[in-house]
Amino acid sequence: MEKRIGSVLILLQEKEAAPQVNSIISNHSLIIIGRQGLPVNGPILGIISLVLEGTTDQIGSLTGQLGRVQGVEVKSVVLKFKNNYEED
Repeated sequence: MEKRIGSVLILLQEKEAAPQVNSIISNHSLIIIGRQGLPVNGPILGIISLVLEGTTDQIGSLTGQLGRVQGVEVKSVVLKFKNNYEED
């Protein structure tokens, strides 16, 4: 399967969701290129931004699991790219 570059934005609105979110992210660490977490005051407790490189199945697994966590909202963008370093 072709790899994709993706970006995922995760909003945490319940403090209790943080350990489960971190566990899911850790389980998908092989496709994560970068991670940035920001604390926010107000109704959103935190924002996590991920940059990914993986198949659509791998990225879908991550976002699907995160989307099922109570108090978490997830949005993703996935782009196809040509890897000039892979052999045809």
